[in-house]
Amino acid sequence: MAITSKWRQHIETWQSSGLSQAEYCAEQQINVRTFTARLSDYRKLPATVSSALIPVQVEQAPPAAIVFTHAQGHRLELAASVSPRWVAELLQCLA
Repeated sequence: MAITSKWRQHIETWQSSGLSQAEYCAEQQINVRTFTARLSDYRKLPATVSSALIPVQVEQAPPAAIVFTHAQGHRLELAASVSPRWVAELLQCLA
């Protein structure tokens, strides 16, 4: 069965509520078996790809390089001669 936006909202609200399924259903006056069935359908959906902003910190780099440093310590160093269009495409692919 397709997950409607109503059920998606219930499931996401329940997930962040800290309540058990039974407690949430009682509070919302929802049939527990129906909720469990919709939750099962929801879990079978393919993972959605969400867009996210990537924090960027601008630092002084040697004039011959463009350096990107991730908050977890990953570092990407590119020659300064790399096309800005290519860098933009790369960042878009990584997002």
